[in-house]
Amino acid sequence: MVTRRAQCSCGQLSATCSGEPVRVSVCHCLACKRRTGSAFSFNARFAENDVSIQGRAAEFTRVGDEGGRVIYSFCPDCGTTVHYRIDVQPGLIAIPVGAFADPSFPPPFLSFYHDSRRCEWVEVRTEPLATFG
Repeated sequence: MVTRRAQCSCGQLSATCSGEPVRVSVCHCLACKRRTGSAFSFNARFAENDVSIQGRAAEFTRVGDEGGRVIYSFCPDCGTTVHYRIDVQPGLIAIPVGAFADPSFPPPFLSFYHDSRRCEWVEVRTEPLATFG
């Protein structure tokens, strides 16, 4: 079984994930752009039972476009988001793929706000790729 470890920039907060993610996606929404400081976010969802969190975390709750709550857990020392939960996806924990620092991480198979908010210069070239929005 594959085990991957995501961590913050200072190493204080981490998430150890067992097995493969149930979902790997990119999101081009404005909130994800703000959170990452980039043109999109790249995230993996794991079953909650397959994730072990170590370290201290601060939380920030954001209300999404459709009213759902997203609870971000980030390192109180360096500010890196290491995991988050979405209330309409119980039983799953999302991890920003960059926190794994693994260039061989599986590619996304879903792209959200693909047509409406994706920067024109961004190409997501992976097959298969389902696009939404």
